[in-house]
Amino acid sequence: MGKPNVGKSTLLNHIIGEKVAITTYKPQTTRNRIMGIKNVDDGQIIFLDTPGIHRAKTPLNQYMVKEAVGTFGDVDILLFIIDADAPFGRDDELIIESLRDLAIPVILLINKIDLVDKRTLLPLIDEKRNLYAFEEIIPVSARTGLNVERVMGMIWNLLPEGPRYFPEEMFTDISERFIAAEIIREKVMLLTHQEIPYSTAVVVDSFKEDEAKNLISISATINVEKNSQKGIVIGRKGSMLKAIGTQARLEMEKFFATRIFLELFVRVSKDWTKDERKLEEFGYNTKKV
Repeated sequence: MGKPNVGKSTLLNHIIGEKVAITTYKPQTTRNRIMGIKNVDDGQIIFLDTPGIHRAKTPLNQYMVKEAVGTFGDVDILLFIIDADAPFGRDDELIIESLRDLAIPVILLINKIDLVDKRTLLPLIDEKRNLYAFEEIIPVSARTGLNVERVMGMIWNLLPEGPRYFPEEMFTDISERFIAAEIIREKVMLLTHQEIPYSTAVVVDSFKEDEAKNLISISATINVEKNSQKGIVIGRKGSMLKAIGTQARLEMEKFFATRIFLELFVRVSKDWTKDERKLEEFGYNTKKV
């Protein structure tokens, strides 16, 4: 866990060796708790990637923060990730406060060390020791994998013994529909600007597999809050929607290892990020958290 855009999903994908969580350079990309399953020779480690913790105002953002903090009671270890290239801010302080009553080990990971002068790391580590009784402080690069094996070794030593919860061939418990929707949402976030990424929810209306043709046919709706946003997502003569669809289809074909037929629609769902009924319809169940 950590504040938005510190590299939580990038780290999860590196550890699992598969892209189970979408990643962009924009904050608040992850909205739901994502599970990654790491199978090793003599065991299994289950990771939960959480939305970024921040001071939330809208119902959608409040849902995301509750989804993250609600994970704390379900785990044996917490990895608190901060950005080596960014100041320690109010959202980080909010997380420190939420850790105060926890009785489980917390490892602090200082991420993105490939972007900073290495001479700044030791002073940074010394500074963070005073914040909380961390089990360990480890500088890492989720992007390059630097020191990730060290993190894995520490996790392995701290985890209690238990059963293998999932079959060895599984690397996540999320559905294929969810993965398809997230891939589409990622492309919207990467290709559009301003408020569009944060006003977008993707719903997969149809997901049909045809093994004989080695084909999956997917129909999905991109929901936005305003008519002006709909125009941006569609683009001139449909150019933006075509680009989103092409990039999403190519990534899905790689992920699902089959041909994909992808059909996209855009719909205006007015102010859906503030509407609890719409939030639940789009898969953000605010009542459960």
